[in-house]
Amino acid sequence: MSFDSARQVEALNQNLAELSGDINVSFEFFPPTTESMEQTLWNSIERLSKLQPKFVSVTYGANSGTRDRTHSIIKDIKERTGLVAAPHLTCVDATPDELRAIAKDYWDNGIRNIVALRGDLPPGADKPAMYADGLVSLLKSVADFDISVAAYPEVHPEAKSAQADLLHLKRKIDNGANRAITQFFFDVESYLRFRDRCAAIGIEAEIVPGILPVSNYKTLVKFAGFTNVKIPQWLHQRFEGIADDDQTTRNLVGASVAIDMVRVLSREGVKDFHFYTLNRSELTYAICHTLGVRPKA
Repeated sequence: MSFDSARQVEALNQNLAELSGDINVSFEFFPPTTESMEQTLWNSIERLSKLQPKFVSVTYGANSGTRDRTHSIIKDIKERTGLVAAPHLTCVDATPDELRAIAKDYWDNGIRNIVALRGDLPPGADKPAMYADGLVSLLKSVADFDISVAAYPEVHPEAKSAQADLLHLKRKIDNGANRAITQFFFDVESYLRFRDRCAAIGIEAEIVPGILPVSNYKTLVKFAGFTNVKIPQWLHQRFEGIADDDQTTRNLVGASVAIDMVRVLSREGVKDFHFYTLNRSELTYAICHTLGVRPKA
């Protein structure tokens, strides 16, 4: 083996060793709408729970029906797995009194963590009476919840400007939020620049990167279009020619992208990562395993 080849092997071994760094993970799920989806969800929760996440969150849509399903699933997760379970709670389709009642019910049932969001507005709806910064204040007036809020490294699609978006995040943190979880992204530089801007404006709370393992590139491109997420050219090139290939091939490429992102961010001092699982455990579990996040013996 030549000297150059030996150096390359040494560098590769070092890169693989770095993947076993000390990182923490959390996972997001959404409420199922069918019996088969419910089974998929619970299979995923049970498998990913073995990785001892810091918490798991459950989303809901802007109506009371899905809110009730979220409420039920959160309680079941806590009872069946003992995990820290954090329901999403939004300002949409609920009065302040209703939100206080929901929060009190969560607290009375031992739920101490909440993801506080404005929520998606229904088509044609007026501006909400309350935004996420107000919801954080409302929750803190009910009890001392551990609160996560949303952050947008590439700017919220409805924000007037990047600076206005950043100031809104600061209000959420100043009102009592414990951390911010970002919208998914693929341009790592955009996250790092955003983190620097947060620090410069006095935001000391952790900015947890949201990681979306990609298994369907065509769906991702559509979704990124209305969430203001930049798809870098290198990501297009990774999936070029395999968009219609079998799922295993697409999963392998998607996993490699997520692993590379976490590795780079870990080198930049990031220790916590939030995975958008889409209720599927296989890809997220494989990524975490490769990164050294494994069940305790």
